[in-house]
Amino acid sequence: MEGDLEYLNIIKGMKELPFEVGKNLLADFMVGSYSNKSISKNQLDQLHYFGSLEWDKHKVVEYINKMIKNKLIEEKTADYNNFVKVLRLTIKGQNEITHPTLNEQKKYFKNILHITDEHRKVFEKYNDFLSQFNEEQKQAIVSDAKNILTVAGAGTGKTTTLIKRIEFLIKYRNVPEEKILAITFTRKARQEMLIRLDNLNIKRVEVHTFNSFCENMLRLNEQKIYGRRMRMISFGDRFLALNMAIVMLGKDINQVINEYYTSKQREGKTPTQLQTNFLNDCFAIMEYFKITNQELYDFSKYADEKDKKTAHLVYEIVKLIQKHMNDNNLRDYSDQVLDTINFFKKYPENIPKFEHILVDEYQDVNTQQVQLLKLLNSPNTFAVGDPRQSIFGWRGSDINFILNFEKDFPNAEVIILIKNYRSKKEIVDLMNKTIKEMELKDLESINGNDAKIKVFSFENEEAEVSFLLEYLKETHEKYHDIFILSRTNKQLNNIANALRKLEINFILKTEDAINVQIKENYLTLATIHAIKGLEAKTVFLIGANTQNFPCRASDHPILECIKDENYDKESEELRLFYVAISRAKENLFITYTGTLTNFLPDKD
Repeated sequence: MEGDLEYLNIIKGMKELPFEVGKNLLADFMVGSYSNKSISKNQLDQLHYFGSLEWDKHKVVEYINKMIKNKLIEEKTADYNNFVKVLRLTIKGQNEITHPTLNEQKKYFKNILHITDEHRKVFEKYNDFLSQFNEEQKQAIVSDAKNILTVAGAGTGKTTTLIKRIEFLIKYRNVPEEKILAITFTRKARQEMLIRLDNLNIKRVEVHTFNSFCENMLRLNEQKIYGRRMRMISFGDRFLALNMAIVMLGKDINQVINEYYTSKQREGKTPTQLQTNFLNDCFAIMEYFKITNQELYDFSKYADEKDKKTAHLVYEIVKLIQKHMNDNNLRDYSDQVLDTINFFKKYPENIPKFEHILVDEYQDVNTQQVQLLKLLNSPNTFAVGDPRQSIFGWRGSDINFILNFEKDFPNAEVIILIKNYRSKKEIVDLMNKTIKEMELKDLESINGNDAKIKVFSFENEEAEVSFLLEYLKETHEKYHDIFILSRTNKQLNNIANALRKLEINFILKTEDAINVQIKENYLTLATIHAIKGLEAKTVFLIGANTQNFPCRASDHPILECIKDENYDKESEELRLFYVAISRAKENLFITYTGTLTNFLPDKD
């Protein structure tokens, strides 16, 4: 069988097996390994496809995951045990044997620009202005294309390129500052962009998050839109709305917390943390329905049997919170964008006119935000982002908007930034191997090849934490040069408690505390979601096992039952792992207990 069709043996093997199996047993069966007792016990070694692939187990699991992602195989809860996952062939998978599609090359971008001598002549014209930039960055800065997508890998200087393009438009294209709108995602990123522009004496460019832009529009047109005074819901308002809803249902907050979280999920968290997390989940559910343009419905019918009662309770709470907000003239973040879209549709004459719109972090946009950009209808749209770092699908972002940018913005020029200015070569090589299934162009390091990458296995989490503490006590590095990253909050809490005893200063960045600032000689502990965009000389990625990557547990139990069927959690978890390792500049230390994640490729 030709090399690129060998994976079909996995499908044939699944058809031959007498019962449904999980990933590990299937992989052992395909490579002919007796490490799983079920092989001998059920005489699976007598079957034709036992040992039919001369691959290592990691490669088989990689292909199984790829087949799940492409819906050739589905992973389902076993009929005999709710905690066991088994694999089943889909109809598409059955047809794959006669019509193979899995290894067809993906073509995400059609109009990828290649630098020519004509481009270089233009670069020479602006040589003094562009001297510090590489050729692809130069093209992104000076391109005359109406619509531009700059695919900027980790550490490739995307924000610097975007700022320089704004400066170019003003200085050399005579675009009035007030006719430029720059949009990013967080208040921190917006503030940094404003500071950079101010240093260039550029003061009238509109710089916003999607939400701050929409909030400005709503305030200016409040009477026209609502006919009454409205205000943004505060944190206190949110807690008041939640507690009122719970009381109306005849319960109290502690009772709801105990119903919502298992004892294991409550472990290591204070009552305040649990209440805040629950509050955030309720509002995240409400926001998800708004982002996806759906009316709130009773999503408990899609929950697992054991979760139906709790899911229905959460639905009732969210419904009452929505009513409270409407009765008290309150709006939240998703209302900002949705209400602005509806206002622009009803009163198109009120849509502000911008000659150029520049959007940072385009991989994180959602349906509403793209709809808003289309309504703004600027003649020139410049977007920059990295599909490899799309990690917020769980809250409504959609990676397909950056992958299919050319459909939304026809005749777009696509520029690929591949020179990584952050990490040493070995780290960049590992990044490329980790994310190779996306079939995007590899990044290239310009920082030498003396990085340290080490993987450490431990018997238990206590030993893992002890190793980390010993390193911190003995190191000569400044603490602010070190990140300790984990997939979940729980792991960080254990380390934080140990650091307090040693009187080591640290900051804790989590999803709920994402804007916490890095401090001089303070160690940074962070969940991966909270650290995106930042970098450190040395990165510890802890808990890198198959329970955390992909994450089997959830701090948000009910959110799983409202997710779009097109949301590919496994792929997003892989991208999250990529984001974690791409924070490291020189040293990357990966620690784990149990079984090492399959996301980590062989480094040889």
